[in-house]
Amino acid sequence: MSLLKNIKSAASDKLAKTGKSIPKDAKPASEPDKNQKLDALSEIYESHEDEFGASNVKDDDTILALDIGTEYVKAVIAKQNAHGDLDVIGIGRAHQGASNMYSGAIADIPAVVAVCERALSQAEKMSGTTSKLTVVGIAGELVKGNTSTVRYRRKNGNKPLSEQEMALIIKRVQDRAGERARQEIADETNNPNVEVRLINSAIVSINIDGYKISNPIGFKGTDIVIQFYTAFAPLVHISAIEKVCAELSLDLLAVAVEPFAVCRACLGDELDNGFSGIVMDIGGGTTDIAVIDDGGVEGTKMFNIGGRSFTHQIAEVLDVDFETAEKYKLSIKNPAKVPADVKDKMLGAIRRNLAVWLSGVEITLEEFNLDDMLPNKILLCGGGAGLSELQEVLATTDWFKGLPFSRRPIIHLVESSDIPGIKNRTKVILDHSYVTALGLLRVALDTLAGVPEEDNVKSKLARLLQN
Repeated sequence: MSLLKNIKSAASDKLAKTGKSIPKDAKPASEPDKNQKLDALSEIYESHEDEFGASNVKDDDTILALDIGTEYVKAVIAKQNAHGDLDVIGIGRAHQGASNMYSGAIADIPAVVAVCERALSQAEKMSGTTSKLTVVGIAGELVKGNTSTVRYRRKNGNKPLSEQEMALIIKRVQDRAGERARQEIADETNNPNVEVRLINSAIVSINIDGYKISNPIGFKGTDIVIQFYTAFAPLVHISAIEKVCAELSLDLLAVAVEPFAVCRACLGDELDNGFSGIVMDIGGGTTDIAVIDDGGVEGTKMFNIGGRSFTHQIAEVLDVDFETAEKYKLSIKNPAKVPADVKDKMLGAIRRNLAVWLSGVEITLEEFNLDDMLPNKILLCGGGAGLSELQEVLATTDWFKGLPFSRRPIIHLVESSDIPGIKNRTKVILDHSYVTALGLLRVALDTLAGVPEEDNVKSKLARLLQN
């Protein structure tokens, strides 16, 4: 705002000086004279934009990903380039208070707004612009993401499948899945009147008369089998996110289930590339798990153990406060900061908590109830994934033997360089803790594709899947 005032002031001074040379009895300016003055005014603005370092990036060309985590809020601003990929141009991160979040959900709206403001300020300063169009992540045990299989028999198989007929099928699936999610949340919260809202939906696979296809519109056939992913969350959680965005004067484009967003980031533009894997997003308060099979999201589930649980265990064993325990945990490999005797006690606490965390992983993976074997590649992201002991226990122990794995799963820590179609143009290193935010950027592109300029088949399907 101060930049604009300086530019306006400079322009006013120059125009005032110009005005002194015009006689009082001069005739009104002709149309060419007016155009000359407008051109001069534009030159003044442009010259002072360069002088004061104004950005060439327009805020309507940018997208903001807001990852409101239990431990940190991360704000990432990106701009779509000429090739259709995203360039990250601004990054911000701010630490949450201990009581701001509960089990991945917002617990204190004013406090979270204040933290988001700090993260946004950093990202805007780095990018040289502001961004209003926002995608926000949501996580927690009460977010329900499942894949449903629907069989639909058409009366006239010789008639091409239309957009209207496909919309009817999708609506039927969403309604059925929504009622199931509402019942699950009602049972867990002991609130029979709980309201839920659809967050994300995506077609996993489509078969017509036994043949797998990618886009059904225009195809003929009688028997349609659709696997459809839907995710729902309690309305109270969504309302809290909407309130935060309103307080920050942000335009909420979409709310995305975080493990679903990470899956979209891993898939990139190649939605039919056949990729299979398990994504584990380990945050401060929760561990969010998603299964991708043959390029489709089979489901997303969460359980209430994250990085903070390890910190609490360390604090209890060492008899120190939470902040000190967190510093010890982050410096466990540094002998200068963590003496040998302290490290031994910490490792004991971490291993005990790992046993509990592994139990949560096993129970959650069992709940997917897949017909085939689980994918043997596990992708780790989130702040908690950086704990080397956690990576080691997944890679070396026999925790997986009671689950339908064909062999020991391969463990990979996802970095920003692994995400296709998104490039980091800043000097900040984007590690595994930023992968969720990058996934939210990908969801933003998907959502914007639902308001296309071209009326093609892919665009029609995108519109049908909008909330």
